[in-house]
Amino acid sequence: MIATARIDADTRYARQIFDYPHYWAACFGAAPFLPMSRAEMDVLGWDACDVILVTGDAYVDHPSFGMAIIGRLLEAQGFRVGIIAQPDWRSAAAFTGLGEPRLFFGVTAGNMDSMINRYTADRRIRSDDAYSPGGQGGLRPDRCSLVYAQRVREAYPQAPIVMGGIEASLRRIAHYDYWQDKVRRSILVDAKADLLIYGNGERAIIDIAHRLAGGEAIGDIRDVRGTAYLCAAAPAGWYEEDASCVDEPGQVDPIINPYVDTRDLPQCELDKDKQLDSTDAVVWKPRQRKGGGWRPPRERSVLRLPAYEAVRQDPVLYAHANRVLHLETNPGNARALIQKHGDRELWLNPPPIPLSTEEMDYVYDLPYARVPHPAYGGAKIPAYEMIRFSVNIMRGCFGGCTFCSITEHEGRIIQSRSEDSIIREIETMRDQVPGFSGIVSDLGGPTANMYRLACRSREIEAACRKPSCVYPAICDNLGTDHGPLIRLYRRARALPGVRRILIGSGLRYDLAVRSPEYVRELVQHHVGGYLKIAPEHTQPGPLSKMMKPGIGTYDTFKAMFDRFSREVGKEQYLIPYFIAAHPGTSDEDMLELALWLKKHGFRADQVQTFYPSPMATATAMYHSGRNPLRRIRRDSEKVDIVRGERRRRLHKAFLRYHDPANWPLLREALKSMGRADLIGPGKQHLVPRHQPVQAQYSSPVRKNSTTGAGVSPRAAKGRLLTQHTGLPPRPEASERRRKKPA
Repeated sequence: MIATARIDADTRYARQIFDYPHYWAACFGAAPFLPMSRAEMDVLGWDACDVILVTGDAYVDHPSFGMAIIGRLLEAQGFRVGIIAQPDWRSAAAFTGLGEPRLFFGVTAGNMDSMINRYTADRRIRSDDAYSPGGQGGLRPDRCSLVYAQRVREAYPQAPIVMGGIEASLRRIAHYDYWQDKVRRSILVDAKADLLIYGNGERAIIDIAHRLAGGEAIGDIRDVRGTAYLCAAAPAGWYEEDASCVDEPGQVDPIINPYVDTRDLPQCELDKDKQLDSTDAVVWKPRQRKGGGWRPPRERSVLRLPAYEAVRQDPVLYAHANRVLHLETNPGNARALIQKHGDRELWLNPPPIPLSTEEMDYVYDLPYARVPHPAYGGAKIPAYEMIRFSVNIMRGCFGGCTFCSITEHEGRIIQSRSEDSIIREIETMRDQVPGFSGIVSDLGGPTANMYRLACRSREIEAACRKPSCVYPAICDNLGTDHGPLIRLYRRARALPGVRRILIGSGLRYDLAVRSPEYVRELVQHHVGGYLKIAPEHTQPGPLSKMMKPGIGTYDTFKAMFDRFSREVGKEQYLIPYFIAAHPGTSDEDMLELALWLKKHGFRADQVQTFYPSPMATATAMYHSGRNPLRRIRRDSEKVDIVRGERRRRLHKAFLRYHDPANWPLLREALKSMGRADLIGPGKQHLVPRHQPVQAQYSSPVRKNSTTGAGVSPRAAKGRLLTQHTGLPPRPEASERRRKKPA
């Protein structure tokens, strides 16, 4: 009989991931690498794998790669884990190389969504793949986790299949697909998988593995947090609240007051006169709360989202469903969700409980080889080369930027490692990783400076439903003490053999300005001449749709950055990044941004165009033209959406106002906007009246963004993506003045 799904609402009592008794195969110990072939299994003495992980990335045994973390974690639990990396998906044969696992197949696209990995924001195919040997493109299919699951089902019809990773996580419900410009079903429907794990999967995958090893059927595992599955009907014992209608969303939008004593909150009670068994529906005897309405216990409540067929046809209803989903992302108070797909129900259990510091240490202290599998020989894997000498110190992000998928995947509660664990990893990297020169390229994570930051009250954190802790301003309940991070920096750079520690992760500068001591520490010891930050825009319209702070905060941080750089006699520069064509951005907004860039002397060599990733709030804006940050109604706020190739090119052109190739488009736009006064030869103008000779700006010799002088392609290759016009010119052979002809 299928077990009734009952989710414990108290996140404090989650079972620790290292508290499970080891499976019998623990006697084999840790493998040098998880096997990718039968021959490697024979060397290890295995007759079969307990779990086989299929991934779209090359196998790199490093904790920055998801399949390595899950594989090593299951190995530490006593399971024999094999890896099938980047298999040929054109037939099922490549999925049979390791045989059938005793427990289940785990399927993932890898560290990146396969569609974002393969296509640019303009839907053009990329020529390379950073997660493949030699950077070779074309080694994985579109929507590869879906294809992999189908091929596994074809090869082994009875084998349990568990999907995970960011691609599956962001497609767990009906979602807008930018590449097909339509709403697609949950990936579970098409993939033929049994379970989908969303978010960080360590806690869920361990529980599932041990329950399958104990003889439980995959179809009976229905109560694991952070999982989704398809069923014929909702499980027994749940109170359903209807959130399927835009105008009558039930109890979706009222926000719990985080400052009241939670013991005083009204509760619904079971009818004590009726005995309840696992097949009965719950009989409720709710007490009326102040203001009317009924409130069942959250841990037994499920919200019904609009059906797939409804959101496919109605963009406004899609925006409403997206809003409901994002309001139910806090593990402390989130309810289960249900969404109808045809004659089946998609059930989503509440989000996973974040890992404790001890659990994070356990995960990152596992015996990773920290290098790619020997099967790749000397081929370089660009993504590995980028993180080879970096250390991940935390997970999660409470920024809530609407264009970013970190919150939807990792959550907004920060999960930090201990200082000792981080230091051990640096020492291991120093002693074991080939090529270490004494420079740590990054100590960070999704952001550089959220390490050990959290809500000051656990009760408030558990009740909060805000999408961001730092927008529109930093919450008074958020601790912003950067002291633990400062101590970590100092201890790490004092290690023998470590010459320099750089910070490569994006900095949340609105938090940093709360700690001048941290900014001084960062600027004077951990900046290699340039520091990347992301204001994203200068105008309040688009910034409000991004949930980003105003540009005044950037000015405050820049003043601190410049002052602390001068104190130690260093010439250092900020590199700000901006987004073009984000929902809510008008042509006038982009013009103002271009004028700001010109005023401050910035010339962007490469720009970022808004990329509608599945399930992001900004993607819901893009598809629906509505703002899910506010309550959705038929007459709710409309958002200016940048569609069409010409308008997207225009917004990119404003960011690259200095490129002569963009001047014709900008002249035409400025005239139509009534801003022809910005066309001319003066410093106050944005673009000149006349176009230079084509050869002057289409030549292989690029222009130096600092001086305007010619720079050879080889010299230009190492230049930064964004440069400040105030930088002193660098001498180049090609920049020598030629003598005038006699």
